[in-house]
Amino acid sequence: MKRKSALNRFTSVSVLAVILVMAACSNKMMSYSGDAAFKSGNGVPDYSRLEYWAAHPEKRDPSDTIPKPLMGEEKEKVADVFFLHPTTLTGPRENGITNATIDDSTINYKTDYSSILYQASAFNERTRIFAPRYRQAHIGMYGESDSASKYGAFYLAYDDVRRAFQYYLEHENKGRPIIIASHSQGTTHSTRLIKEFFDGKPLGKQLVCGYLIGMGVNKNEYTTIPVCQNGNETGCFVSWRTFRNDYSDGWATRTDTSIAVVNPVSWKTTTEVVSRSEHKGAVLYNLNKVFKHTQDAQVEGGALWVSHPRFPGSFLYKSKNYHAGDINLFYVDIRMDVSRRIDAFLSGSR
Repeated sequence: MKRKSALNRFTSVSVLAVILVMAACSNKMMSYSGDAAFKSGNGVPDYSRLEYWAAHPEKRDPSDTIPKPLMGEEKEKVADVFFLHPTTLTGPRENGITNATIDDSTINYKTDYSSILYQASAFNERTRIFAPRYRQAHIGMYGESDSASKYGAFYLAYDDVRRAFQYYLEHENKGRPIIIASHSQGTTHSTRLIKEFFDGKPLGKQLVCGYLIGMGVNKNEYTTIPVCQNGNETGCFVSWRTFRNDYSDGWATRTDTSIAVVNPVSWKTTTEVVSRSEHKGAVLYNLNKVFKHTQDAQVEGGALWVSHPRFPGSFLYKSKNYHAGDINLFYVDIRMDVSRRIDAFLSGSR
C-alpha cells in the first residue's frame, strides 16, 4: 500500500468551473424500493488500496486543504467523516454508459479538484476524512426511463459505497465517532447507508451527525434518527437544498412540508429569516478567501431560500438554483457546526 503520496500543489478552480462540474445534478431524490439486479465487474474497487480512495488519512489529498484565513493551531482528529461526493460523470452518455469506471483518471481528477477540494475540506478541522471512489451513476440516469437500467446503475454505485464503508468499519474506525457527509448523488447513497448501518442499529451510538446535503430527504426517513433541531444535537441529521428566494422552476416548493430542511446559518428548522449578519462565511472561487455575510437564509416548505449572495463578481451569476453552492455558501458555518457537534458528542449529550 502506498503511503503519503504527495501532491505538488492544490489548484483553485473558478466558481463557474465548480458550477459546471456539479450543476445540473437533479434535486430529485432516488427512492430505493426493493432490490434490483445489476452486473458487477467494470473494475470492482479494492478498498484496501489507497488509489480507490479520493480522500484518506494515509495519503495527502485535496481534502486536507485548509483555507488560509481558517488556519490555526492544528487540532486533534477526534472523529471520522465518511464523505460521498456528488456526480462528476456529466458528459455525453457514449455507448449508453450508465456508470463511471473506477480508474477513469479524468473523472477522478474532476472529482478530487471540485468536490473533494471544495466540499470535503469543509469537514477536516477535527476529523479524518474517508471519501471512497465509487462507480457513480451517470447524471443522465436520474432521468432514465428504463427503470431496470436506472436502478441497476444506482445499485452498482451503492454497492461500492457499501463495501467501502464496511472496509472502513472493519479496518479503520476502531470505535471512533462517525460523521456521514455527502452532496447530491452522494446523498442519494448516504441516505440509504445511514438506514442500513445506523438506524436502529448499535452503530447508531457512534453517529455524531449526518450531513445529507443537496437532495430532498424525508423528515421521517429514519425510525431512530431525527432531523436535528439545533446545533448542539447529535445522533441526528441535517439536510437542505439551496435556492434564490425568487426561484420558481419546480425542483422545490414553499408548500412541501415532508422534506427535512435545516437552516445552515442558525442550525434550526424554524421558518424565520436568518439575517446575513449571522452568516459565518462562504468559500467560493478562491479557496483562500472567506466571504462573510453573503446571504440571509430561510427555511420554508421543502428547501432553503436565500437572497442573491454578495461577493465579488456575484452579479454575473444569474441562476436561481444554488445546488452547486449548497456546501460552499455555508463552508465556515458547516466547519463550526461540525466542531460544536463533536464537542457535544464527546460530552455525552444526544
